[in-house]
Amino acid sequence: MKAVRWLGQVALGVVLVTPGSAAATPGDRVEAITFSHSSLNGKDYITKQITIAPGGTTGWHYHPGQVFGVIKSGTLTHYDSGCSIDGAYRVNDPIIEGSGDGYVHEGRNEGPDPMVMWVLYIDPAGSPLAVDMPNPGCPF
Repeated sequence: MKAVRWLGQVALGVVLVTPGSAAATPGDRVEAITFSHSSLNGKDYITKQITIAPGGTTGWHYHPGQVFGVIKSGTLTHYDSGCSIDGAYRVNDPIIEGSGDGYVHEGRNEGPDPMVMWVLYIDPAGSPLAVDMPNPGCPF
């Protein structure tokens, strides 16, 4: 029942940032646990728990598909490719991320406690959850 309630929260508009594979700016101090992975009608549906330790980062990336999440603990500070904070997400806040290479971003845990987020990815079947990108010129 908990999983159904959580999936319902996600479906109503909750999201995130996840590290891609090691490349241009890999994540640092990020752990992910996969809850489920299924495919239907050419789409992959993947749920994960993402934990970013204090001082950790997802690295710069974008998502090929849709991303919905909810913050379970800590705070996620979200930066856009213009080096500006475009969101600070706290406990129970939903996050929905744009998709495609026009939405390069980075998530950071700038707080003293681990940031934990539950995430639903809806991607074209077989595509990566995230694609690493170089730092767009930000001083961090």
